[in-house]
Amino acid sequence: MCGDARNWDEDAYRESILKEREIQTRTVFRTVWAPSLNPNPNPETIVAASSDGSIASYSISSCISKLQSFRNTKAQHLLVAEPDYFVQGHDGPAYDIKFYGDGEDALLLSCGDDGRIRGWRWKDFTNSDVPITLQAGKQMKPVLDLVNPQHKGPWGSLSPIPENNAIAVNIQGGSIFSASGDSCAYCWDVETGKLKVVFKGHSDYLHSIVARNSANQIITGSEDGTARIWDCKSGKCIQVIDPAENTKLKGFFSCVRCIALDGSESWLACSSGRCLSIWNLPASECISRTSTRASVQDVLFDDNQILAVGAEPLLCRFDISGAILSQIQCAPPSAFSVSLHPSGVTAVGGYGGLVDVISQFGSHLCTFR
Repeated sequence: MCGDARNWDEDAYRESILKEREIQTRTVFRTVWAPSLNPNPNPETIVAASSDGSIASYSISSCISKLQSFRNTKAQHLLVAEPDYFVQGHDGPAYDIKFYGDGEDALLLSCGDDGRIRGWRWKDFTNSDVPITLQAGKQMKPVLDLVNPQHKGPWGSLSPIPENNAIAVNIQGGSIFSASGDSCAYCWDVETGKLKVVFKGHSDYLHSIVARNSANQIITGSEDGTARIWDCKSGKCIQVIDPAENTKLKGFFSCVRCIALDGSESWLACSSGRCLSIWNLPASECISRTSTRASVQDVLFDDNQILAVGAEPLLCRFDISGAILSQIQCAPPSAFSVSLHPSGVTAVGGYGGLVDVISQFGSHLCTFR
């Protein structure tokens, strides 16, 4: 078969190859379901934060409808979805996103490798009439832009701005919490943009953070192998959780990569290397430890069960005692994010820029990048 080379554009071809490789090596570090503006209980929009610094929103119904058009082809596993809207949120990877508030007044918060926390009005995303092809030149301005402090060294030198690896929120208290690369956690005031509290005590950088709002506390997970519970008023550490304490399975433990609280804020899931431990916080006691085949990279509670993903293409479900209930094959070969919609639909994001949307019954609704 011969082609017409008279209109060959080598530069365009080179650019397309580079773009394809960039997409295939991109990592989705976090997905979050958007708050619904109508009473429809079905999931409508998911937002993804990626290693290229972008924040993009996608219509699930649109992805599913496109999938129907080539249901019987190999392309169904490689659907390249067109985002409804995106912003280049950070210089460097965007590691986490959270919604602050509900409905039209919600803020979409993101953090990343540049040490910034940025916030956009969600209604500006949903009401945008700028075509996606033009949005790169008309970036939406954040309404909130916070930067981690730099540390002073000898002769007036300043340290690099430490990255933000995760964020948590306390809407009632008007606060945003960040887990930073300088081994500190920070509490910011949403209204003023001022730094309120610095939490110091870890000996290495932080991976994760959750807000225990009922007790006015936060919990952090660190590269130093511990999780710590902090009082938000004083900024003091009130408890150190060591998943490797009193165990002989030292090889299974490493940094505390991810943590999650249940709805009652009485139970804590803690991932450390190839171990998932469940803690009863009122009793300050570890209830169960489960060894996993691969490192767990994200975890969350679904009532009294735990969903976990990690360095293998599986979505695992455990009970509170650590017994495995189910395993579902997922698209990302290494998954960094699992998010649960109130309807029971789950989204798994990870390496390859892939997002796998799974129904409450375990079937795959759509997979896109």
